[in-house]
Amino acid sequence: MQPLMERITGALAAVRNPRTGADVMAADMVRDIATTVDGKVRLTLLLAAADDATLVRDVRQAIEALTGVSDVRVDVRDPAQAEPTPARRAPTSAPPAMNQPQAPATGGMGRALPVMDSAPKAPPKVPEPVAYPQLGRIIAVSSGKGGVGKSTVAVNLAVALAKMGKRVGIMDADIYGPNLPLMLGVDAAPSVVDEKIIPLEAYGIKVMSIGFLIEKEQPAIWRGPIVMKILTQFLKDVAWGQLDYFLVDMPPGTGDAQLSLVQATQVHGAVIVTTPQQVSVGDALRGVKMFERTAVPVLGIVENMSYFENPETGKPIAVFGTGGGARLAAETNLPLIGQVPLDPRIQEGGDTGRPIIDAEPTSRAAKELEAIAQRVVERLVSIYGS
Repeated sequence: MQPLMERITGALAAVRNPRTGADVMAADMVRDIATTVDGKVRLTLLLAAADDATLVRDVRQAIEALTGVSDVRVDVRDPAQAEPTPARRAPTSAPPAMNQPQAPATGGMGRALPVMDSAPKAPPKVPEPVAYPQLGRIIAVSSGKGGVGKSTVAVNLAVALAKMGKRVGIMDADIYGPNLPLMLGVDAAPSVVDEKIIPLEAYGIKVMSIGFLIEKEQPAIWRGPIVMKILTQFLKDVAWGQLDYFLVDMPPGTGDAQLSLVQATQVHGAVIVTTPQQVSVGDALRGVKMFERTAVPVLGIVENMSYFENPETGKPIAVFGTGGGARLAAETNLPLIGQVPLDPRIQEGGDTGRPIIDAEPTSRAAKELEAIAQRVVERLVSIYGS
């Protein structure tokens, strides 16, 4: 069998840039390929603004298909910001002088590949995750896209856990669109005692949100490092007390907030929220893969807005289609831990600060959300013990 490096370059030579028609190796889009003895591969892909972003996926999949590859990391850089990597040219009668740039190979020799046996440049140093044992089990409630009711699920899970007698905190990690103040009916500037922020309380749970600290109309125009700083401060500088469960309402997608949270502390599990239609399921799948790649156990899939119950007949009406949550659970080999019906009272409760578990505890939606909370606890116990 060919060496792994040769097979990688051969596979990448078959990946073509739709914009130019050239393969990514011939176009010098791939830099700094490095491998480890256990099959991990890392490389840099130079992707211009005009290039199709699916090239990143194509490059990753081409390498993942190779025998012996255990993991692939593709670092994407703008060609305008990339440092030039001199190509290795064919040997001549005398080697070039040390520290002098070498011209690219030309003529019959073709394009020379970058040096592949060197390690990639070290990424920026990331602080080690800090343990916060006083927070108990940390649970991220996440989704691949907005509008699926992720915050609604997070809020009602927190209230359900509190009704079970658990000590619960919830943090709004959606820095750009904080919803917890409205959905829990609390909106005041938190006090500070002994250099600790005192969280607000509602329905037996402790609450912290950036929405308590900025004006409602003020946009949060912050880059990743600022998001990391805010989330870290919410973890360590808020007087949460001793909790059993700490829920984090994540923003949609797989961006700065998700990465910042898993870098800042140990996340014990994630709950992925989707709706039945395929456009939501496809995005939720990316959320599952993101948590798996960061070694966070996914506790299960919640299908929200699963059906609407006909008020006259009691029969379910599939407003957004059927089976999306089940398909995602089957594809990812994860449990479908709940299907929450579409109930106007859920929306009303979110707008008035009264979660449906408190406002309509006997409703089908409230009972399903309570069952989801119980299944989340059971999943955590099965992974970590009591």
